[in-house]
Amino acid sequence: MHDSRIAQEVLDLAAERRGDRPQGLDGGRTALVVIDLQNVFMLPGMPIEVPTAREIVPNVNRLAAAMREAGGTVAWVQMSTEGQAESWSVFFQDICTEEGLREMLPGSHGFELHAGLEVREADLRIRKTRYSAFIQGSSDIDAQLRARGIDTVVIVGTLTNVCCESSARDAMMLNYRVVFVEDANAALSDAEHNAALTTICRVFGEVVSTDQAVAGRCGAREALAAAG
Repeated sequence: MHDSRIAQEVLDLAAERRGDRPQGLDGGRTALVVIDLQNVFMLPGMPIEVPTAREIVPNVNRLAAAMREAGGTVAWVQMSTEGQAESWSVFFQDICTEEGLREMLPGSHGFELHAGLEVREADLRIRKTRYSAFIQGSSDIDAQLRARGIDTVVIVGTLTNVCCESSARDAMMLNYRVVFVEDANAALSDAEHNAALTTICRVFGEVVSTDQAVAGRCGAREALAAAG
């Protein structure tokens, strides 16, 4: 698990900005958005392996169970490269390996969600085609969440500083309240992880732990606490 650290001055700034506003979430208006916990990022030897991502699975499952108990929505987001070679040629040519691109195609073993995740039939399944799930044209997540009356998203998954941070930034700019769970996000290093946490805390949302979320501080009040 990452050694999560945010400078005290940033924490103080965030606390001052929030003031006395209540921080508990309304479960019926909240979605847990799980980003890219697919085999391509999770399994040893995969081309885009993020070892720490395997360590956050218990926390993600705990949050998902609590969110359902509170009447919230759980959305499992999967990265897909299908049909994107021309429209995102920079990524295909300059960023990702051919093996990585293949393992993010629907139907590949890499595309599938990790077997340790406790996915339920009633949960949402979303495919995205960019780092951010919320950027225009990447997925239909905004429409799906709006249709359910969701105005708050709790972001978990991998990589902290790439798809998770990108999704959190865009969600906030689409007027969602963003809660980012520090020990349910995974990056390739503590430095990258903490840089993203700092940016989110400073500008884009609230950063909390799984325990804090489930205890109700930023977690759907009594129902979330009971589920923990």
